Amino acid sequence: MSEYLILGIILIAILWFFNRDRIKNRFYPDKPKNLTIDQQFNSDKREREKEIDKLLSKMGKNGINDLSAKDRKRLDELSKK
Repeated sequence: MSEYLILGIILIAILWFFNRDRIKNRFYPDKPKNLTIDQQFNSDKREREKEIDKLLSKMGKNGINDLSAKDRKRLDELSKK
């Protein structure tokens, strides 16, 4: 019986070790950062640039016809900002 107890403890320790990040994020989620106005603006700008780059690379492979209507609309919206 004690062999099963030891084996169970070892199994729990192994499972905890491989899932420790998931467990940590579930019980202690990352707190939102307090960004200044400039930092928030720059963060938003980087996100817009990443999205534009993704759409342009998609368009660059097969031309503008490769973009869906939703992608074209989003690209227009982002280019106006």
